[in-house]
Amino acid sequence: MKKLNILFVALIILFSCSNDDQNLQKNYQGKWKLTQMSGNLQNSETTGSDMEWQEFYILNADGTFKKSRDRNGVIKDVSGTYNLIKSSNEMYLELIFNNESEIIGSCSSNLKEEMLFQSENTFSSTWQNCDGPGLKYEKVN
Repeated sequence: MKKLNILFVALIILFSCSNDDQNLQKNYQGKWKLTQMSGNLQNSETTGSDMEWQEFYILNADGTFKKSRDRNGVIKDVSGTYNLIKSSNEMYLELIFNNESEIIGSCSSNLKEEMLFQSENTFSSTWQNCDGPGLKYEKVN
């Protein structure tokens, strides 16, 4: 009987956590569009059509995503799965790609990108931590 009680409590905890995760994930589903780029130099920010490329992510309800980049009329897409990770003082998005692609912006070559949330409607790439461009995205739907 004691083992059944422990199993029952463990199941309750498991399902209550997964519901929280699903609700959290639902808040971030949709299209996220690149709205601002910056370089390593001061005052090097560009927006809109002045940016080197146009880009967006679509976060799906099933934990998958698509990334699309349009650079000089050449469109490249890549996809994978994502996780929302909440730590004590910040929340970030971990994107895990299915394949290698030149449009993956990461400090490492492990098919991952990380995005740090500034608010529920904006996140930025961590790529600038290793001399990549600063990329800011906003939720558009």
